[in-house]
Amino acid sequence: MKCTMKKRAHTFLRGLFSVIGVLLLVASQPAMAEDKELPAEVVNPLDRPLKALKAFASMSKESATCATCHREDNIGLYNQWGRSKHYGANVGCYECHQANPNDPDAYRHKGKVISTIVSPKDCGRCHEKESIEFQSSAHAGAADFEGSTEHAMAMMAQGAHEGKDVDKAAGSQACVQCHGAKIKVNMSGKLLPETWPNSGIGRLNPDGSRGACSACHQRHEFSRAQARRPEACGKCHLGPGHLQKEIYNQSKHGVSYYSNIDRMNLTSPKWIPGEDYDAAPTCTTCHMSATKEQPLTHNTSLRVSWNLRSPVSETVNDMMERTGAKGPDGDERRDAMANVCISCHSERIVKNFYEQFDSAVELYNKKFANPGKEIMESLAEAGLITSKQLDDTIEWTWFRLWHHAGRAMRHGAAMNAPSVQQWEGMYELSNLFYTQLIPQARELADKAEAAGNKAAADKVRGVLDAIATRPEHLWMSEKQVAATTDK
Repeated sequence: MKCTMKKRAHTFLRGLFSVIGVLLLVASQPAMAEDKELPAEVVNPLDRPLKALKAFASMSKESATCATCHREDNIGLYNQWGRSKHYGANVGCYECHQANPNDPDAYRHKGKVISTIVSPKDCGRCHEKESIEFQSSAHAGAADFEGSTEHAMAMMAQGAHEGKDVDKAAGSQACVQCHGAKIKVNMSGKLLPETWPNSGIGRLNPDGSRGACSACHQRHEFSRAQARRPEACGKCHLGPGHLQKEIYNQSKHGVSYYSNIDRMNLTSPKWIPGEDYDAAPTCTTCHMSATKEQPLTHNTSLRVSWNLRSPVSETVNDMMERTGAKGPDGDERRDAMANVCISCHSERIVKNFYEQFDSAVELYNKKFANPGKEIMESLAEAGLITSKQLDDTIEWTWFRLWHHAGRAMRHGAAMNAPSVQQWEGMYELSNLFYTQLIPQARELADKAEAAGNKAAADKVRGVLDAIATRPEHLWMSEKQVAATTDK
């Protein structure tokens, strides 16, 4: 690590932070006006000092009118709001749902112009810093998965094709409820049922903003204690391909959390690990929460130094070099995560953990991901599989290998769940690679040669033979097996 852990926060995170600052989940226009009075050189909202937002002096006439009906018609909604910080600060329905008449989803209701969706742009009228941070995160881009294998699976393999909305249920009721949909609006400003309701984290809102604050802060209570629990993330980070919740449950962190949940102090205003609680971290502890040296962030990407989602993992530094992206580099991001870890662990423990973690990801890339990619690319270049996704058996094998087993192995290593890393990760990777992917590729080569396409067959076999001679795959040879048996 290039920076000392005590300087990590200062190497890439901007903004001033007070560990005793209490952020109420409400705001008012006077509070926004005070921000505008800051010195002229302070122009970036992320550079502004954090301050407690002020409550309204009284409930607005518009919100009081809303409450009169909703108290009768939607008692559960009304009660949730009544328990919220918003209620305590006289922030009601109208303060959040008011709309500009020119908004695509604006409509007139009881004499007022409102919109059903409260987008991050709307929340940003008060929570400006949080909204800007979120818009810069990977979460905000979660809906950009069209064209991926996952999207093809939902829309083609799992859908019907008769032109009806019900044909797209696999996507509209599954994928986009986590990833987010592009919300469609009719001429009167009402939201169409094919895309609403939707609280996907990367939702494309009619006002042009991305995301849904309610994906984590469930409406209408918006409890910070609820958002800090791992169950909040488990709505989407669950199941094959993104099994972080299961991994957390089996990790030492998860075991300690569930055993000591009464000591987690989840309602603490500042919630500093090691200071306000020390039983265990949750997802938000590591990816979002403040420490004694760095502020809370709503950009969950800022402490991630590896991409563990793609078929072949890539460091943030490599990604930035390849794409020209700007921002904190991988070393700074890792230092920020390590700064969280040392709230409870020694620096040596953290340093050694990262060495083990890096080795696991590099092994996955070297032994399975890069060779698997070579095999699939050789088949495509030789014309032995089509350009359409998932119409060849080997494509399903490759998808399971990197998306299910590969992610289990990498995330298991990242989150200290050795059983997941081994049996749902490495075991499945080995099984899929050696007993399915390679044999299926050889079978396609054999079929090509039998059909008179020897050049294509030889091209694929050349790749397979080259992979087999690499040190990490020599165990398959008879000589290597015999030597191992003798020992």
